[in-house]
Amino acid sequence: MTTPWGELELSRFPEDSRDRLRAWDASDAYLLRHLAEERVPLTGTVAIVGDRWGALATALAEHRPVQITDSFLSQEATRANLARAGVEPGAVRLLTTQDAPPECVDVLLVRVPKSLALLEDQLLRLAPAVHEGTAVIGTGMVKEIHTSTLQLFERVLGPTRTSLARQKARLIFCTPDASLERPANPWPYSYALPDGVGPVSGHTVVNHAGVFCADRLDIGTRFFLGHLPDSRGARRIVDLGCGNGVVGTAVALDNHEAEVLFVDESFQAVASAEATYKANGVPGHAEFRVGDGLAGVAPESVDVVLNNPPFHSHLATSDATAWRMFTGARRALRPGGELWVIGNRHLGYHVKLRRLFGNCELVAGDPKFVVLKAVKKD
Repeated sequence: MTTPWGELELSRFPEDSRDRLRAWDASDAYLLRHLAEERVPLTGTVAIVGDRWGALATALAEHRPVQITDSFLSQEATRANLARAGVEPGAVRLLTTQDAPPECVDVLLVRVPKSLALLEDQLLRLAPAVHEGTAVIGTGMVKEIHTSTLQLFERVLGPTRTSLARQKARLIFCTPDASLERPANPWPYSYALPDGVGPVSGHTVVNHAGVFCADRLDIGTRFFLGHLPDSRGARRIVDLGCGNGVVGTAVALDNHEAEVLFVDESFQAVASAEATYKANGVPGHAEFRVGDGLAGVAPESVDVVLNNPPFHSHLATSDATAWRMFTGARRALRPGGELWVIGNRHLGYHVKLRRLFGNCELVAGDPKFVVLKAVKKD
């Protein structure tokens, strides 16, 4: 990546030589050019929100910024990119969206996320730290910045305008208004599940901002809940890519003897899963882990893995995450253990599962979704 301060070698996490997706985009480059050309003072506390793979934090490391991210993978990529650039450990303070934000922010740089709810939550959490002298600059690709995005900045922080587009990227400029009456933060959001969705019918779901379908039960999960395995006798079950944890909670309600491990790379998701589990007073034992799939889980230590893999990496469509999840599940499963997958029919997960496990059974399907089961034979 070419920056006003030199070249940076950046990569995503986990690193894959076959991955052709870059660790930055035009919106990162546009923001860095603007900071240099306009000589924006990068003094005091510089906070970077939503930095996708650490491009902004690495380029601005000499200013000792604070990075705030919801993504474990982004945080790991940032660590690797900082080390590659020779940045001294501790020069960039790495926070998650679940950590308390800085008490005072003098420069706020926001990489606009896909989720408007996550942006709302983060702006509301950071608003008390922003003062009238704070430079607030957002950045994103043109198709990521909508009227609702600008209205949100204006409603939470103050008057907002945008730049001209360059290379399909745009900047957002916001002038903080200390007299503004900010709305209350609506997150986390809770609701009761409908009837007809198995053991979790009528139970409570808790969603932190940015979790998929935070205000309702999505149709894919609803379909999965209707076709979960009979897990009685299983000692350890994993809700892989757990989101708000409704699938793992359903299994825990049905099998009090099992240990359920909730795993997601989103800090918001794992916090939601833990809150959902605790809100329903589920007996038994559960573990909540933020990480890269099943990395760190002991081989052959799991009986059942339940998985609804994502097929997007920000704006790019990719099956790389699903493949890592499937291979991680095969490594973690005991012989005879089962991987259950819900996915859109058109994604063709059965091909990957047959290649990896040597078998794949169609458990249920409708015009849009399929539930698949693969068994580890050895």
